[in-house]
Amino acid sequence: MSNAPVKKVPIHLQSSQNRLLIKNGRVVNDDGMEDADVYIEDGIIKQVGRNLIIPGGTRTIDATGKLVMPGGIDPHTHFELEMMGAKTVDDFYKGTRAAVAGGTTTIIDFVLPQKGQSLIEAYNNWRQKADGKVCCDYALHVGVTWWSPSVKKEMEQLTSEQYGVNSFKMFMAYKDVWMMNDYDLCCAMETCADLKALAQVHAENGSIIARNCEKLLAAGVRGPDAHQLSRDEELEAEAVNRACVIANQAKSPLYVVHVMSKSAVQALQIARTRQKLPVYGETLAATVGTDGTHYKNSCFRHAAAHVLSPPLRPDPSTPQAIAEALADDHLQLIGSDNCTFHEKDKELGKDDFTKIPNGVNGVEDRMAILWQKAVNTGVMDPCRFVAVTSSNAARIFNLWPQKGRVEAGSDADVVVWDPRLQRTISAATHHHGVDFNIFEGQDVVGSPQYVIVNGRVCLDDGELRVAEGYGKFLKTPVNSPYVYGAPPAAAPEPEPVSPAIHTPSRVTNGNTPSPDLKVLNKQLDGMSVTSSGCSTPTGRKMRDPGQRDLQNSTFSISKEVEGLDTKTSVRVRNPPGGKSSGLW
Repeated sequence: MSNAPVKKVPIHLQSSQNRLLIKNGRVVNDDGMEDADVYIEDGIIKQVGRNLIIPGGTRTIDATGKLVMPGGIDPHTHFELEMMGAKTVDDFYKGTRAAVAGGTTTIIDFVLPQKGQSLIEAYNNWRQKADGKVCCDYALHVGVTWWSPSVKKEMEQLTSEQYGVNSFKMFMAYKDVWMMNDYDLCCAMETCADLKALAQVHAENGSIIARNCEKLLAAGVRGPDAHQLSRDEELEAEAVNRACVIANQAKSPLYVVHVMSKSAVQALQIARTRQKLPVYGETLAATVGTDGTHYKNSCFRHAAAHVLSPPLRPDPSTPQAIAEALADDHLQLIGSDNCTFHEKDKELGKDDFTKIPNGVNGVEDRMAILWQKAVNTGVMDPCRFVAVTSSNAARIFNLWPQKGRVEAGSDADVVVWDPRLQRTISAATHHHGVDFNIFEGQDVVGSPQYVIVNGRVCLDDGELRVAEGYGKFLKTPVNSPYVYGAPPAAAPEPEPVSPAIHTPSRVTNGNTPSPDLKVLNKQLDGMSVTSSGCSTPTGRKMRDPGQRDLQNSTFSISKEVEGLDTKTSVRVRNPPGGKSSGLW
């Protein structure tokens, strides 16, 4: 497939794309599932239901046996970022092209000013880089990498209608580059609270990391494995706790980016018992899909390609524990932190691990990896999958219900997901600009078959047809009702994050692992319909005690998924209260 960009074609000239009917699928939102058709016109979802009356000249996609879900929202990408003497391979065209291929239809990138640089100047630079290249919609977070009265004033300007930014990221690591001290962190978080914006933190103890790096280099430990030795999970957990304390003192909500360890999850759980305002935790596809054992690989290229901060953890039970935390709402979102570098750039740290540019891929495989690791194993149901890959981000960053929802009036960002589609992840077939994939060789069952971006079919039965510059910039208004709305629900006592790994029975086909098909049937078919005509999702986890055991039943994926009941159209209840805390 050619990597040459396709130039933007006005939607009104794409007559076959202007009207679209997705028929016979099962619509999955974060609060429930229903058998329904979806009619799209002029980039907007116009109708959801059965027996729809639609105009002639409408293209029809048959979604029999498929799930129809909101397009993914990746809340954490770094496209066209310059750091550590290198520039990321995935620019805004290549990065959003890869995103769309994997089912993500909105990304939120980070404007990262250098110390002393104007935040608005950096914002304008990012807009200039992105606007003409993006294949899907995008929004921006802005980094606060230094502090002064002028920074505070620019934060106020950025939250205005003119710029449309509602989130600011502070670093507790990268000493002498982006890191801020606790006093400046407190000032920045207080400003976020005053502006009704959301404070974000990269939580690691940067001062101790810097000292550890000095000691490792002095001892002659210089390879990629030293990266994770210099910043173990204790330093992440300490910083998470400290960030929560500072946010509580500043009376500010908090969003912790890329939570990478069980210790950090536990710190978040404990903090929620005392926080006055919501605390959200984001993890990464890399955290769920692989682990830190790769740092010991004798091949520098392989080991360095896995270097990111915080690092992947060597504890092999971490991926399962993080998937469980997402399912149990101890973490609320999954991003990619997509930040890819060429092999020659990673080699800048060949003799000094501190000079390896930090970053991995993930924007393309984020959704398929989570589906394989959490839905196919029975850890998470499809509704929760939609919540953590799309709907929660839409709510938190005030894009709801324009994004994150398959509903009349929402943007036509839709994924037709085939839960039986089998493929092997590889750098040879992915759509990134980089020639390495940290999930190389992993088999996944479940991927998008069609991806619709603002009404345009951009992944068409597996064929990618993106257009450079088709996406638009999304302003994210401050004072998100989800973040600053009702007081958070009382948090339960923290529970330990279990490293236990479920081992469901498997159905295999050749060398490719298949999902636990009976569990998936249970997820797709196990809704409880009440006399009021409502239905509820089957639950965040699919292996709760008391549910009937389908392991010895005669359920069939072909019967249950292909044979969706086309006569049933059930609406679902809204999620329970406590939205502002993210703990529902």
